[in-house]
Amino acid sequence: MQPDDHVCLCFHVTKRKVVNFIRIEKPQRASQLSECFGAGTGCGWCRKLLKRIFEEREALSSNVEATIAGEPDFDVHARQRSDYVREGGGTPPPGAIPIEETGK
Repeated sequence: MQPDDHVCLCFHVTKRKVVNFIRIEKPQRASQLSECFGAGTGCGWCRKLLKRIFEEREALSSNVEATIAGEPDFDVHARQRSDYVREGGGTPPPGAIPIEETGK
């Protein structure tokens, strides 16, 4: 996942925004990342990735390019989120990045 790829597809929150939020605001709990432009408060798909980013905050705070172990690239992340929403996992809010059509 690149720094300008969206982690939260509902509210268009990029990895760079999350990393900078952690670096500047120094949240004490992963749930506080919701204060970063609403990340994780839409369909809920990105919460696991946000938690992993939070847990690796020391490495990411010093290096936006750092990769989390097991972090998907953006296309995989978006495709998995589409499957999650289609299976009833959550409902993206108006204005969210649309889910991918079946068969893509």
